Amino acid sequence: MTAEAILETALGRIRPVDAHSQRAAEAELDRKTKPRGSLGELETLAARIAAIRATPQPGPLDAAITVVAADHGVAAEGVSAYPAEVTGQMLANFAAGGAAINVLAREVGARLVVVDAGVRSPFEHPAVRPLRLGAGTANLAEGPAMERPRAVAGLVAGIELAAELAAGGIGIVALGDMGIGNTTAASALSACLLPAAPEAVVGRGTGIDGAALERKVDVVRRALAVNRPGSGDPVGALAAVGGFELAVLAGVCVGAAGENLVVLLDGFPTGAAALVAARLSPLAVDRMVASHRSTEPGHELLLAELGLGPLLDLGLRLGEGSGAALALPLLSAAAAVLSGMATFEAAGVTDAGA
Repeated sequence: MTAEAILETALGRIRPVDAHSQRAAEAELDRKTKPRGSLGELETLAARIAAIRATPQPGPLDAAITVVAADHGVAAEGVSAYPAEVTGQMLANFAAGGAAINVLAREVGARLVVVDAGVRSPFEHPAVRPLRLGAGTANLAEGPAMERPRAVAGLVAGIELAAELAAGGIGIVALGDMGIGNTTAASALSACLLPAAPEAVVGRGTGIDGAALERKVDVVRRALAVNRPGSGDPVGALAAVGGFELAVLAGVCVGAAGENLVVLLDGFPTGAAALVAARLSPLAVDRMVASHRSTEPGHELLLAELGLGPLLDLGLRLGEGSGAALALPLLSAAAAVLSGMATFEAAGVTDAGA
């Protein structure tokens, strides 16, 4: 089967979430020993999880945080406060267990899956999954970041990874990213697909100063002018101005939706990848949960476009899946309330709403 056929098959597997399970979960929550609706968004989240998992009692869900790393040719334009070699260095840090996401994943008991989607120099380590599409993308300010077949190959790699995680008992896939220059690619992709003006989506990323911010806006403007990606062709836009890690992450979103997994988004780059998936299949959005609101201005626009409200707002801009990791306990708590809390009848408590 060709990569294009695998993608089409995966998109065809995405169905609406189970409205019956959602209504049953909502009714069950109303029977719990509390005033109706008193747990607010936690109840909404519990019912959403039930709908995604197609069961009124989803129970405890194992989680995997999938951090996908890749390099970007656009880093040569000086759009980051850090040099391009930091991507590979951080991949080694992930493998050694010393990064923020390693700490947070251990803290919340999540499995950490680190993927090399195209760091400049291959890094071989048992803790890193090699799904390389190349040694970093081309400079998107001068031409396409990648060829369309490579973008499709990235999507398929993500789809297959999601299927593997589902087969291994994972119920929640949290997304993370790493790559110097990736917020520039995410900005260009967002500007195309939303659409939006470059200055509306470009932020300071790794903490660049005002001059670098202006340069970054100009780079995104040049990328859109030279590539002229169409908003109606998400795969074409991904190839023109995206990144290898964004392609794989978008594929994870597509594959996870077909497997009825909860997709927990992190910040701006994962949001851009999610928008690609949403444009390929609008039904995929119903499996997504926004972990937090990034300080990147484009993230706010992406969340609005996807119709997702963030669970947290902590001023994060690290990436790596850090915000998703911090939100995982909320998903666990929502499922636990649904399955473990006593009903009025079982506890012998008078229900004032009955």
